[in-house]
Amino acid sequence: MGKVVIFRTTARRDESWAVVASAGRETRIASIYPTRAAAEADCEWRSRQVAAYRGFLERNGIPMPHYSIRPYRRADLPRTWRPLPALGFLHGQC
Repeated sequence: MGKVVIFRTTARRDESWAVVASAGRETRIASIYPTRAAAEADCEWRSRQVAAYRGFLERNGIPMPHYSIRPYRRADLPRTWRPLPALGFLHGQC
């Protein structure tokens, strides 16, 4: 008789990794990536950009955005979704 082998997958095919921007009460999907490693790299880059502008943000009373990563399904994105620039919250986009 054959043996049943169970393969465990970490993500479904329609699931991607989202970089989520949170500033104040606003939360927005900043970008979507097919792999967690790519999402982590983008999250780190965005965090460095915010750190570079920390003084400016504090002087102007702009909430500091925090970036995180979470699994996300592309089917759940709104039709009008567009990637958020790293400092897009400066233009009221976050």
